[in-house]
Amino acid sequence: MFIELLPWAIFLTFVAGMLALDLGVFHRDAHAVTRKEALGWSAAWIGLAIVFNVGVYAFKGTESGIEWTTGYLIEKSLSVDNVFIFLLIFSTFAVPTAYQHRVLFWGIVGALVMRAVLIAAAGVLLSTLHFIIYVFGAFLIFTGIKFLRDEEHAPDLDKNRFVRLVKRAFPVTERYEGQSFFVRRKGVLFATPLFLVLVLIESTDLVFAVDSIPAIYAVTDDPFIVFTSNIFAILGLRALYFVLAGYLAGLAYLKPALAAILVFVGTKMLLIDVYKIPALVSLAVIITILAMAITASILVQKRREPHAFTEPAPGG
Repeated sequence: MFIELLPWAIFLTFVAGMLALDLGVFHRDAHAVTRKEALGWSAAWIGLAIVFNVGVYAFKGTESGIEWTTGYLIEKSLSVDNVFIFLLIFSTFAVPTAYQHRVLFWGIVGALVMRAVLIAAAGVLLSTLHFIIYVFGAFLIFTGIKFLRDEEHAPDLDKNRFVRLVKRAFPVTERYEGQSFFVRRKGVLFATPLFLVLVLIESTDLVFAVDSIPAIYAVTDDPFIVFTSNIFAILGLRALYFVLAGYLAGLAYLKPALAAILVFVGTKMLLIDVYKIPALVSLAVIITILAMAITASILVQKRREPHAFTEPAPGG
């Protein structure tokens, strides 16, 4: 039992240590995250994920290593859509750039807890009720098709159930109070608009988790691989936001690619009892879809750029 729990204990200790280092040392004081800083953090998280993946290859074998890589890529690619939503929320509610990292940090902490619960619940369902895998597969295909039809829009504070619960429990200040989520005035505890934005981000991540967790279970049923690949992708989400925030508009074919990945993974789940698609094939398909989408988006963007400039007026 101790040997089985040791990897989990080591991983959770590592995650807690990195989060403490992030908020307690590097981001103790609120400040606007520069793209250079975000690139550094993003590279660090991806580098750590690669090192961990190498360890999975070494200690659990090639098949498990490929499954971890595939799961990480699925979660990482799907998390880009979270970045779209973060950008819309922050711009809609005019969240100062200096406070965005703090919101995302606690948003990620909440996401880690929610993912752990959902991963455990999904694992129990799949192990006890085999037909659930077909439900998950059909749901992912439906979600992929829905991806193509829905337009991105920021969630409405007034319509969000979680936000409405907060407003019932606490009075809310009219404006942001620095980086505080709560302030006390004359003995009364007030929530700030920053806390409402945090609740909004948590609730949207819950929706995305319902999509992504079944997708990873299509790759492997090993709970350690599912959990660690998912968490590594989530840990790098904040840095990914600050890196991609200025470039997302140029990725014209990103959403079709994410839709294709969901449909492919959903189909894989539906075929599980007829033909099990090898992990290496799944990895190759996902990499190919992402590479084609990024390449096509870059080519389209380059073709549009010359038309973005108007000819100078005569004599100008």
